[in-house]
Amino acid sequence: LVSPPPHHDIYSIEDLAQLILDLKYANPHAGIGVKLVSQAGIGTVAAGVAKCKADHIVVSGHDGGTGAAPATSIKHAGSAWEIGLAEVEQTLVMNNLRGRVRLQVDGQIKTGRDVVIGAMLGADEFGFGTTPLVAMGCLMMRKCQKNTCPAGIATQDPALRRQFVGRPEHVENYFHFVAREVREIMAQLGVAKFDDLIGHAEYLRKRSGLDGLKAAKLSLEKILYKLPNPKGFPLLSTEPQDHELEKAFDLRYAAELSDSLKAKRPMRVQTRVGNTDRAVGTMLSGIAAQEAQGELPDDFALFELVGTAGQSFGAFLGKGISLRLTGGANDYVGKGLSGGSIAVKKSPSFDGRPNENVIAGNACLYGATSGEAFISGVVGERFAVRNSGASTVAEGCGDHGCEYMTGGTAVILGRTGRNFAAGMSGGIAYVWDPNDELAAKMSDGAFELSHVLPAAEQGSDEPLHYGQKDEVLLKRLVERHAELTGSPTAREMLADWPAALGRFTKVFPLEYKHALASLKKEEN
Repeated sequence: LVSPPPHHDIYSIEDLAQLILDLKYANPHAGIGVKLVSQAGIGTVAAGVAKCKADHIVVSGHDGGTGAAPATSIKHAGSAWEIGLAEVEQTLVMNNLRGRVRLQVDGQIKTGRDVVIGAMLGADEFGFGTTPLVAMGCLMMRKCQKNTCPAGIATQDPALRRQFVGRPEHVENYFHFVAREVREIMAQLGVAKFDDLIGHAEYLRKRSGLDGLKAAKLSLEKILYKLPNPKGFPLLSTEPQDHELEKAFDLRYAAELSDSLKAKRPMRVQTRVGNTDRAVGTMLSGIAAQEAQGELPDDFALFELVGTAGQSFGAFLGKGISLRLTGGANDYVGKGLSGGSIAVKKSPSFDGRPNENVIAGNACLYGATSGEAFISGVVGERFAVRNSGASTVAEGCGDHGCEYMTGGTAVILGRTGRNFAAGMSGGIAYVWDPNDELAAKMSDGAFELSHVLPAAEQGSDEPLHYGQKDEVLLKRLVERHAELTGSPTAREMLADWPAALGRFTKVFPLEYKHALASLKKEEN
């Protein structure tokens, strides 16, 4: 992976709040952290993150960074962690937000002295990366993304992994020395508890005797500024965030699902859903992942819902959990889909054609890994971005559809926006393209575009996606779409399938085609 990866599901502070909620629903016991680069204005961003109900915030300094990051990022991005940490601590205390979050700092934290200074500037926790890696044998080749690590750490190569000489005791010993130095400095200061260091910048002062050096001209007043705190706002984490988990839609059915899992008895629910019901199915998927004995059969827990679902409908939905929605949904339908099944169709009272009307919002199927989603209507922008294994059908999408897709199958039974399939390196998309307009909406030539051929005409030497010929796979998905949503568009296509087939354009990434051809050659 290239570090850091872009997050195409986060374009506002509200998007971040939704992601934190989704993750908390998926595992209520997990602590959700947000990492911020130390830079000008980080305090304002951190205040927003605290209001988004993150459990902890990481302030990352410019000296740190994975060896997989671009050289320009390692050398020229961010500012010192001391500057960012001081700004975040002061801003959070000023707004009475500091007690709600744990504050972590990283970026070449190496010694007990670094830990003590970090605590005085406001950190509860400390991130160590480089030095523990060196303790276990890292040679700092800075090629972590190339699979050639000579120390056998950042590699999957069996020959290189045999070079690994690290032992847990090496890292443990290093941290014992860090802890000892922290205790020695605390003893010199007369501080008994580590909590009594956190946020107490008055213990720090600028070094004297720097006459004639550039450092003498530095002003540390804003970093070492002790914020007046007449109301006694906490300087460290004192209370957990209130994620309001008791309001979750899934909580009403959690006990029933647990009983069904124990009895191995399928469950079926028919109820209404509203747009304040966010991340429907996410908490139930987490429960199933923890309590299920083996893989659940399809439609083990079937929810037939009516209404307009809120954000993240079916986010991280697990296998065996199926959602059937009659109405509409907001953004992030099926985000991180993990084996579950989703179908969305229009309300009977709506008399418009599904393929001409939006029924779900932006970033649907973002980061999906497996499962299926059938949406009888048009979806918003960034549809199936980073999909790596799910099968999905929609009747039109906005801009940037199938961007960075690496696997799975996407079928678009209608128009697409601009920049379709940008950065797509795997999987296949089948797009309804009767006027051959798709090529003009794509960003580069890293694809093979062709009309879908009947199965009998597809050459035997053609690489097969998931071992199936195009017509077989495409028709199965369109039939499944018609079955679950009653889509008029799908039914019209199936009624004259030979004519419809030739109007689909197959988007086949050349990278993926070459990979499939290589696999087939190895098998032969």
